[in-house]
Amino acid sequence: MSPLVTPQTIADAGVVGAGGAGFPTHVKLSAKVDSVILNAAECEPLLHKDKEILRYYPDEVLEGLGLARQLVGAQKSFIGIKGKYEEVIELLAPKVDSATELCPLTDSYPAGDELILVFDVLHRVVPPGGIPLAVGVVVINVETALNIAKAVTEPVVEKFLTIAGAVRRPVTLRVPIGIRLEECLQAAGGVTGADPHFFIGGVMMGRVTTDTNFLIDKTVAGVVVLPGDHPLVERATRNWKQQVRIGRSACDQCSYCTELCPRWLLGHPIEPHRAMRSLGFNRVGQANVIGTAFCCECNLCSLYSCPEDLDPKDVCAENKRRLAADKIRWQDPPFDPRRPVLHLNNRRAPMARLITKLGLQKFENVGPLNEDLLQTNKVGIKLKQHTGQPCLPVVQEGDTVRRGQIVGQLPRDGDKPALGAIVHASIDGKVTQISDGVIWIENPY
Repeated sequence: MSPLVTPQTIADAGVVGAGGAGFPTHVKLSAKVDSVILNAAECEPLLHKDKEILRYYPDEVLEGLGLARQLVGAQKSFIGIKGKYEEVIELLAPKVDSATELCPLTDSYPAGDELILVFDVLHRVVPPGGIPLAVGVVVINVETALNIAKAVTEPVVEKFLTIAGAVRRPVTLRVPIGIRLEECLQAAGGVTGADPHFFIGGVMMGRVTTDTNFLIDKTVAGVVVLPGDHPLVERATRNWKQQVRIGRSACDQCSYCTELCPRWLLGHPIEPHRAMRSLGFNRVGQANVIGTAFCCECNLCSLYSCPEDLDPKDVCAENKRRLAADKIRWQDPPFDPRRPVLHLNNRRAPMARLITKLGLQKFENVGPLNEDLLQTNKVGIKLKQHTGQPCLPVVQEGDTVRRGQIVGQLPRDGDKPALGAIVHASIDGKVTQISDGVIWIENPY
């Protein structure tokens, strides 16, 4: 390992988890574990960016994985990738070192969930409320590994993401951080349906917007475009009052939501059907089902398991937020580590069946990479693109900046920086505005 590559090197490059909550990678790689897993499962329907990165940049990704393994002192690293991607596996096989193992996964959802991945690869069960670190594992995703490899020479100023669904040409793009969604949609040939809604991050765990000026940040793995009359749009835009009314009147307590819940299958004490049952007890204003604190919000219960098309996930998520607000925590929750061995393999959600249930089968399930960087003359750099505290701007309106220059630093937490990741300019240009947590940079040339 190069002596230049340290957790501080990675912090200086602003590397975060590139497909989830944006947890700062330098913090994660400061731990000591025995195993590192590269999460190449990519189980959100219609998204392809991890597969495409591995296809085009295998050496760099493997270098980043090796650096991560050395930083945490692990003896082994593993690549969890769906077995159906035979071409990518064949590409990687002769390139991996003796300390790395390729681990083909089922084509199911949520194969990319960290806790499911740890069980599938290492047969270790992370306890309730825990993270992979609790069982001696660090998990990083494909783009994060690529950014680790680039950290010495270039900070995180680019992003890979898939644009899919109701567009003319589904594609995976390489874009500057802070580019507007509208420009990405144009690169995919434009939208094809009326009243488009954009699922940022995917249809299962993403958030929905109609704003084409949405700024692409470090954590966006993809955008699925759906027309306004698609059933998933209607479900995603229901308000809480509607969720309660429908759930209270229609839930028949079949418990499929629990029986197929990935966290319950791991032995965790979450039972979504109990949260649904509470709607009928006029207790919707209280945090009353304590096991919902362990919900990972994968949405499988709502969008796949429930025969009534109800929304146990939203009920669990609302209950979870109230538990947190009330500072209610289950100490030493019950835990059955035998359950995944008994049930997990025969209760997975096949991806083909999930896509059909979601009504996505009419869209092309492809996302070839356009390797050329998508050009733009204006970006908005968010000061918060990560778990932790927002950055503070270190530039002023009117300043000229260069691509890769630091424009936002973390505030101090005592004698050290607060949790988070610094941000950089992604294009050359002039700072034209700093407002609402965004630094706007324009290059009119």
